[in-house]
Amino acid sequence: MPKPSRSTISRCLFVAQTLAATAAVVFALPAGGRAGAADEAIDVGSRRELFVGGFLVDRLGGGAKLQLHHPVPREIVLVHDAPWEGSGSGYHSVFQDGNLYRMYYKAWHLDVSKGKVNTGSHPLFCCYAESDDGIRWRKPELGLHEFNGSTANNITIASGTMGAITVDAGHPAVFKDENPDAPADARYKAIVRSPKPHGLHALKSPDGLHWSPMADAPVITSGAFDSQNLAFWDPVRKEYRAYWRIFTAGVTDVKNWKPGGVRAIRTATSPDFLHWSEPVDVAYVDSPSEHLYTNQIKHYYRAPHIFIGFPTRYIERGWSPSMRALPEPEHRQWRAEASLRYGTALTEGLLMASRDGVLFHRWNDAFLRPGIEREGTWHYGHQYIGWHVVETKSDVQGAPNELSLYASENYWTGNSSELRRYTLRLDGFVSASAAMSGGELVTKPLVFQGKQLQLNFSTSAAGTVRVELQDAGGQPIPGFAEADCDEVFGDAIQRTVTWKGAPDVSSLAGKPLRLRFVLNDADVYAFQFCP
Repeated sequence: MPKPSRSTISRCLFVAQTLAATAAVVFALPAGGRAGAADEAIDVGSRRELFVGGFLVDRLGGGAKLQLHHPVPREIVLVHDAPWEGSGSGYHSVFQDGNLYRMYYKAWHLDVSKGKVNTGSHPLFCCYAESDDGIRWRKPELGLHEFNGSTANNITIASGTMGAITVDAGHPAVFKDENPDAPADARYKAIVRSPKPHGLHALKSPDGLHWSPMADAPVITSGAFDSQNLAFWDPVRKEYRAYWRIFTAGVTDVKNWKPGGVRAIRTATSPDFLHWSEPVDVAYVDSPSEHLYTNQIKHYYRAPHIFIGFPTRYIERGWSPSMRALPEPEHRQWRAEASLRYGTALTEGLLMASRDGVLFHRWNDAFLRPGIEREGTWHYGHQYIGWHVVETKSDVQGAPNELSLYASENYWTGNSSELRRYTLRLDGFVSASAAMSGGELVTKPLVFQGKQLQLNFSTSAAGTVRVELQDAGGQPIPGFAEADCDEVFGDAIQRTVTWKGAPDVSSLAGKPLRLRFVLNDADVYAFQFCP
């Protein structure tokens, strides 16, 4: 029998991992929910549930659909124009830390001239910015690392020797550790690349500014790592989880890449941030194989049993009349003369979600398109979404808070890249949606705990939402039928549903039931059974 090729083995492994990931969702007990036989109910407890995938959906009827929503562009919040930054800056990590918002990012510069791209104007750094509101950001002078004879800069990690290891500070992922058992000197953690030996280093810090290695060798070594590789504490499953860049078809790094290899995502878990499980490749429910640069996966803070990711889609489109019509054509030609993909590859942000961290529903439509054509857009490096979302105040007086996320633009050109803020309603990634002509969504059998059902929803002035509670077999429960439900209309993050004026559903707690959402010119983003 002939020996199977390396690519054949890789494909077989991928199929096996995909089947294993699917089995984990179908037969296991992910995050307190079950998806087993048809007569078993998913236990949603009193958690907030989002429609970011089809996990809870049994049937969509009429004109109802799961509708992907798109962030709204806001202001430029940070310009990477310091001498130690530049036009190649990116890979932002963003999180809220008490009353302070923290941001960490790669500081790098790309000098582009006709047919040449120079990346050696200064070493790679990890820099720090902070904000009191997530909107107005500042770069504090940290005084930690010298650049051109001065420590008056915001560099928090410099490439080079750190204790017994050598770090590449240009691919940082920084987070505040939510593990209640994390020691004080490791309250903040980071994953950075190791140039030699190949892999990812684990760093710790007591204050998010002063860093030291957690081990004398890389803690993860199987991967390509030429992207933002990240790790975080999962508060639901009580473990650390990491995600990083790989190449499929046996490719281990970009220099060895060849046609057929795809930039993909790998994951593993750890009890202590140092010892990691055997890695598996992230799989998808129904998405094609395509190049994904970053992954930006983390548990969603308002529903931490759900992983939300914002991977970057990378596509090489080559020269065409439309490519030549895109912004900055001369500069694009210069980059293409150095490497065709530098000038003709495009990037944009996607959305994906998972209940087990391995099998994801990835929306094939773009979540964050390149947008209206203007200088600094529609190029390789555009719309890399930062890791992760934060909650900020709305600029509309009296409106509820919203989600802010941040994405890069003006990569390659000029002396600085820039970071633009985008906003989305809380939980507003995907909705169960229908036009005025109507539609309905029926869930799989659920079991809940609580006394009231609350919705995050939006309707037109003439639109409505009604919720019918059915038994597991799909029959209306007396007193909770569609005809009993009071019309719900408006636009609110939290509204209690009532049936003939009464909100109490506690008599149904612990019993398998289905939710039937009847929609007319309406969107439902999330629901929750509350005490």
